[in-house]
Amino acid sequence: MVDLAIVGAGSWGKNLVRNFYELRRQNQIYACDLDAAKLAKLRSAFPMLQTTQNYQEILSNDNIQAVVVSSSAVTHYDLAKRALEAGKDVFVEKPLALSYRDAAEVVEMAERRQSILMVGHLMLYHPVSQQLRQLIHNGELGEVYYIYSQRVNLGQVRRDENALWSFGPHDLSLIFYLLGQEPTDISARGQTYLQEGIEDVVFVSLNFPNRVSAHIHLSWLDPHKLRKITVVGSKKMAVFDDMATSEKLRIYNNSAEKKIDYDTYGDYITLRFGEIVIPYVTMIEPLKLECQHFLECVGQRQQPRTNGQDGLRVVKALEAANFSLRRNGVPVNLSDFKS
Repeated sequence: MVDLAIVGAGSWGKNLVRNFYELRRQNQIYACDLDAAKLAKLRSAFPMLQTTQNYQEILSNDNIQAVVVSSSAVTHYDLAKRALEAGKDVFVEKPLALSYRDAAEVVEMAERRQSILMVGHLMLYHPVSQQLRQLIHNGELGEVYYIYSQRVNLGQVRRDENALWSFGPHDLSLIFYLLGQEPTDISARGQTYLQEGIEDVVFVSLNFPNRVSAHIHLSWLDPHKLRKITVVGSKKMAVFDDMATSEKLRIYNNSAEKKIDYDTYGDYITLRFGEIVIPYVTMIEPLKLECQHFLECVGQRQQPRTNGQDGLRVVKALEAANFSLRRNGVPVNLSDFKS
C-alpha cells in the first residue's frame, strides 16, 4: 500500500476519498482542494485524512507516491503532467485531457518515466460489464450486429464541457472494451439549448470492422435518468441497465434468421422468441474495484486495465466526434484524423 493524495474534493472526488480511505489500511490519505469548506467536511467524515489547499505541497511530499486527479476536466492535463514530473504515479478521472495532443503528451511522459498512469473509465470495472464482455467474447450472443447506449438525465449541467465530453467517455470506453476493437469512423450531431456553444444533447454514431455499428445518446436535458446499453447479436440480445436496483443484466434468447430455402416471402426471415435469462452477478461497488485496482497496479508495477493508451483512444474518438459535431455530423475517418 502507498501514501496517496486525491486532488479535487467535489461531488465525485469525495467518493474517491471515501473509497481510498477505506482501502488505505495503515497508509496516509491526503485530499487537496481550493475550497476550504469542502476539505472541512471531508475531515469531519474521515478523521485521519490530511488536507491542503496547496497542490504544490502534494507534489513536494516525498511520502506521497500516487496522485488521483478528480478536479474539473479542463485541469486534468496540467495536474496530471505536474504530478508525473514530480515522480508520482497518476490516476486521472475521465477524460484524460480535452485534446488528443495533450493526452498523448501525458501518456508519453508516463511511459518514458515508467510511471503508472490510469484513466478513470469506471464502467470497465463494473461487474456487469465484465460479464457482458465475457458473453460477447465467448460467442454466446453470436455475431454482434450493433450496440446502442443511453446516458441521459436532467442535470448536472456543465459550463466547461459539453454533454459529449462529460458523458461520452463512459460509453465510448465501454463499447471499445466490449467489442475489443476501435471504430473506423465516427460522426456526431447535437444541439445547444441552455448555453451557447455547449451542446446539451448529442447523438454519436460509430462504425466498426465487420459491419458492427454503435449509437450513443447523451444528454443532461432529459426527463429520464437512463444508464443503459443494449447489444444485439445474431443468436441472442443483452441489455445492461445500470439504473435497475437488481437484475441489471438480462439476456434475451431472441433472434432473426434468414432461410436459404423458403416458399413465400413471409418465410424468408424467421423470428425466434425465447426465454429471458437473468444471470446472477455478484455486485461490488465499481468505484471500489477501480480504486483497489489502481493501488494494486502501483504496488505491483503493472499496467492498469484502463491505462494511458486506453485513455488516449477515447480522447481521440471524443475529439473526432466533436470535430464532426461542429460540422453538422460529417463522418470522420479515425485513421486519417489529425487533432
